[in-house]
Amino acid sequence: MSRQQHSVHNILCLKEAICQMNILMISDVYFPRVNGVSTSVESFRKALARQGHSVTLICPAYPIGHEDDPDILRIPSRSVPGDPEDRMMHYRRVLELMPDLARRQFDLVHVHTPFVAHYAGLKLARRLGLPVVETCHTLFEEYLHHYIPWLPGSLLRWAVKRVALRQCHVVDALIAPSPPMRDAVERYGIRRPIFVIATGLPLGEFRCAMDGDFRQRYQLPTNAPLLLFVGRTAHEKNIGFLIDMLPKVISRHPSALLVIAGEGPARDALARQAQQRGVEKSVRFVGYMRRDGPLQSMYRAADVFVFASRTETQGLVLLESMALGTPVVSTAVMGTLDVLRDNEGCLIAEDDPNDFANKINRLLDDASLRSRLSQSAMDYADQWHEDVKASQLIELYRQICGPARVAGCLEESIGKHEA
Repeated sequence: MSRQQHSVHNILCLKEAICQMNILMISDVYFPRVNGVSTSVESFRKALARQGHSVTLICPAYPIGHEDDPDILRIPSRSVPGDPEDRMMHYRRVLELMPDLARRQFDLVHVHTPFVAHYAGLKLARRLGLPVVETCHTLFEEYLHHYIPWLPGSLLRWAVKRVALRQCHVVDALIAPSPPMRDAVERYGIRRPIFVIATGLPLGEFRCAMDGDFRQRYQLPTNAPLLLFVGRTAHEKNIGFLIDMLPKVISRHPSALLVIAGEGPARDALARQAQQRGVEKSVRFVGYMRRDGPLQSMYRAADVFVFASRTETQGLVLLESMALGTPVVSTAVMGTLDVLRDNEGCLIAEDDPNDFANKINRLLDDASLRSRLSQSAMDYADQWHEDVKASQLIELYRQICGPARVAGCLEESIGKHEA
């Protein structure tokens, strides 16, 4: 081999070496538990695999059946008091994976949640001599008072910030899914680098799936204006706001229906609120929808997607709705402020029931506006393809791992080629 050929050969080896990474992810939640963290982990897992990388995920076992996937390591778990949907992994059972994980030769550990996953993931990384990246998916200071109402909100916020400071300062880098979430974390006083990488959408797969006629399946009138909310029926999602503003929509569109798709601890309270507001016949709870057709059919059946959460770190359901051409009416707070662009597939409303209802009525009254926003929604969603976001994540991984990994991989790859 000539010197020039040898140089080209080495460059090709280098490209091969740095293009493939072996990542260990760990999360306290994953499917069949449906929420934004599960969706984000699944999106990055699949997109990274398509790009030639290996991802192994450690997550809880749930009482119902799971997939048969050797790259998903399910850990025995117990129930969480007051939260029947979630499970808590047994810490020691995670650490028992150490011999097997050592043989897999990972490049980096990516932690997705701050509970058992954080502490066990950090312990695994230290024993394996690997860098650790953690994603701040959730602004817990805005959540906990709904679940621990007997403690003062100020005390809970102080405790959350103290824990966040201690956790974030022991990892090598942090990821936030949106600039507002990054800013919120920085206000805690965290000095670690925080990189903004949003979760993307599997647009091809997501748009292709269909499963019958949603309205027919749930016996909804064909011509009734359909408002849709998708997400956990949890207090922090601010679904009560949507019920409060619904009478103002019904006064102009008497047959309008609000469909709430999801499950959670606020379900019964929301049903009582609808009854108190006199709109119980105009609110339908349909539970979770599978993502392999039923969810897509529901999005497409809706005339308007409505959202008013004040605590989202990104708001993936907004992008899902727009990807399928359903225009959005939403407030723009926290993560949704970064996702939404007024008149690009959506109308941004004030955090006020009158303004929110007026925006919905404007859309329902104007078919040409709905058509224009529907098209612009799909165009806008194209910018959020998960392959783009996965590439950004890999670049961060390489930056964290540093040149030592590239040099080691290059030496190993060249040795394999020359052998």
